[in-house]
Amino acid sequence: MPSKTSIEHFDVHAAVTRKIITAIEEGAGAFKLPWIESSGRTLTRPINVASSAPYNGVNVLVLWIEALAQGFTSGVWGTYRQWQARGAQVRKGESSSLIVFYKMTGERDEDHEEDPGRRRMFARASRVFNACQIEGFEPTAELPASETTFEPLARAEVLLRGVGANIREGADMACYLPTQDIILMPSRERFVGSSTCSPTESFYATLCHELVHWSGASRRLNRDLSGGFGSHAYAMEELVAELGAAFLCADLGVCSEPRRDHAAYIQSWLTVLKSDKRAIFTAASKASQASIWLQELAQAEP
Repeated sequence: MPSKTSIEHFDVHAAVTRKIITAIEEGAGAFKLPWIESSGRTLTRPINVASSAPYNGVNVLVLWIEALAQGFTSGVWGTYRQWQARGAQVRKGESSSLIVFYKMTGERDEDHEEDPGRRRMFARASRVFNACQIEGFEPTAELPASETTFEPLARAEVLLRGVGANIREGADMACYLPTQDIILMPSRERFVGSSTCSPTESFYATLCHELVHWSGASRRLNRDLSGGFGSHAYAMEELVAELGAAFLCADLGVCSEPRRDHAAYIQSWLTVLKSDKRAIFTAASKASQASIWLQELAQAEP
């Protein structure tokens, strides 16, 4: 068992960032964010076995990467004690996966711009095991039932109508224009399918990416959309949009395709991730916020 000193000096931000950087670099030019399995089945959000609640933020990305790297087919995760509480047991020799949770300290966060009086938060590491590493548990039988009977693409269409964004189809590219507050999209007939996505699914996945950009406008979630290509702000916003689209696609049951200029985005992400160990945490947090906000907006009564 590691000593108390070694635990206290463990840098969870650095450890998680290294894991993601390694996954990107080992994938080289073929890397894509892991919300599509090699079989083509859409990944759902990872779920905690004790609470049945979905994980959020950077933990979604980390557990997706772990599931794909180790070939796990279940989305259910839990700590050693949580599995024991379910009457199940981690198989001998299985390795845990790193996740992050936050705790409040007694100190005030004077550097926080919006609320300098609030208490400081610090990141702590936790270790979880996938249901595929467990004896005495049936993964497929324990997954929570779907909250809706909508078909995946119908659910996506409900989201698009509900958020009220100004979406103009028929353009030559997919993009969000902050100065005009409009989303431009090529016509649906121009989208092509792949081994994992139909043309229709590819359309919705691309539009989810642009909707996350749209959510960042100053009168909405107020993210920095001013950065030019290659800048730190641009790379961060693109990472937020990619992750946010991944979260939305997972929640809606829509598969997702990497953008055609994905390689250029990934290179700019690597620069940011290597220079700032907290960047992926910030991006994942903002992506979770955007995906939740968009879904709540779509469900709100007029």
